Amino acid sequence: QFFVFCHGLLQLSQLLVSGYLKSSISTIERRYGLSSKTLGLLASFNEVGNTLLIVFISYFGSRVHRPRFIGSGAILVSLAGFLMALPHFITGPYEYDQSVASTFSNITDLCHPRDSGSWANLSNATCTRRATRENHEVLLVMFMAQTLLGIGGVPIQPFGISYIDDFASERNSPLYLGILFSVTVIGPGVAFMLGSAMLRFYVDIDKVSRDEVQLTPDNPRWVGAWWLGFLVAASLVALSAVPYFFFPREMPKEQLPFLLAGFPLVLLRNLRHPVYLLVVLAQVNISAMVAGLATFMGKFLERQFSLTASLANMIIGAVNIPGATVGIVVGGAILKRFQMSLRRCSALCVLGMFLCLLVAFPLLFLGCPTQKIAGVTYSDSSEFGPHELECNLHCHCPKKAYNPICGSNSIEYISPCSAGCRAVNIHEHNNSVLSYTNCSCISHDGLATPGTCSTGCSHLFLPFVVLSCLAGILASISHTPSFMLILRSIQPEDKSFAVGIQFMLLRVLAWMPGPVLYGSAIDTTCILWEKRCDRKAACRYYDNTLFRQRYLGLQFFFEVGAF
Repeated sequence: QFFVFCHGLLQLSQLLVSGYLKSSISTIERRYGLSSKTLGLLASFNEVGNTLLIVFISYFGSRVHRPRFIGSGAILVSLAGFLMALPHFITGPYEYDQSVASTFSNITDLCHPRDSGSWANLSNATCTRRATRENHEVLLVMFMAQTLLGIGGVPIQPFGISYIDDFASERNSPLYLGILFSVTVIGPGVAFMLGSAMLRFYVDIDKVSRDEVQLTPDNPRWVGAWWLGFLVAASLVALSAVPYFFFPREMPKEQLPFLLAGFPLVLLRNLRHPVYLLVVLAQVNISAMVAGLATFMGKFLERQFSLTASLANMIIGAVNIPGATVGIVVGGAILKRFQMSLRRCSALCVLGMFLCLLVAFPLLFLGCPTQKIAGVTYSDSSEFGPHELECNLHCHCPKKAYNPICGSNSIEYISPCSAGCRAVNIHEHNNSVLSYTNCSCISHDGLATPGTCSTGCSHLFLPFVVLSCLAGILASISHTPSFMLILRSIQPEDKSFAVGIQFMLLRVLAWMPGPVLYGSAIDTTCILWEKRCDRKAACRYYDNTLFRQRYLGLQFFFEVGAF
């Protein structure tokens, strides 16, 4: 029982490390100027180390000291977590355009008609060789950490499960394994809640004092303390690893289910089994849908409904993930209650997916249009681009300025300069910007407030969350019956091997390519890229309608595939 407790704790903290990245993806994109495709690749990279080793490690399961192997894997996972936070400490503080001169810089992003020289050094300051090298280092460290995370995670689940199954009584073993599986489902939810808590703190909380920060969490340039969560999660894993070095090895020699000579035969026998193959393909479709959902759902909610990163994570951790858990439990309960045959199991899967399709279809139409952005989505006749409207030509705005403001005419401008604003009103206590005045591009009163214009359809947010949660419940009802279809349709002696092959196929066909596919699709809907040193960095603005159609359309496509 103590082993089960330790293993539950370890699995939870391991999932915190791997799940936390997904909760802070949009933040890391903004901080280091990365595309969604790059971050999709990063998110799927921990599967690489995992896939390469999992079949072999599972094969040697009975010949090694399992608890010590689990402990060593956990140490690697913990190391990976600390490595993920490292980029924060090796790069300089986060820089953004300011409207109020500060101790760091007296250059502001207001309109300076006479003085075009001060802008030149603003745009080129960040383009040194060091800045470019810094970015490569950040990516290198993160990709290494993700690979290490995958390798460290390999022994944890297979060895833990087989160790428990070997020494628990026949009667208690299902209960213990049930406890562990429920932890694996709760884990990502806890990770999103952790993300929600950490992203409320400013990223450089350790480098600058609170008074010097001119941003609030609802500002589109706000970057939360993404690295804090990795430190918390990695420390938890390190603590959970300690007891494993003191568990005994003690185990009767198991007979291996097959020798290497029989390996190709068993492999072919399973892959030629039509029920096994079809169910695994359906699970591949569902996994590909979940991979995109888990990786980019936060970013999607932030952009569609103008939410803060913290709130988006809170919704996913408190609504979507518990919804999926409910679905899995309901699916298992229906199986148990009605003692279903295999044919009924497949009927339940089909019904669940069909209802899921009905509920998910309206989601394609629930969302917000792109806000009007001067020079990007909205234009008068006389425009040359977002930084050069006829009304701001005298301002000589830099190409790179980004500090969105919302004019009293409900049009968004990329910076105070591009709206031709010459003055700024500041809160006397905390130096935050209250409003901009004398803006030559804004007719009527020339007034603007900091931050983006809201997309004006917050009333659609609640129906969206309810429907997406419901779709998640319905899709996950098929989880347990589809496992039963696999376990009961193949020969008993192939069971553990068939499950191993199934997980490998899910990784190679869904978890690895999924996030990259979604990231690339999201990148195609970008209408204004941030430029850093002449390379495309993070996306500033998306075409909201296209983003919604392509992101949710891909999910719908995989749901149809599973059905």
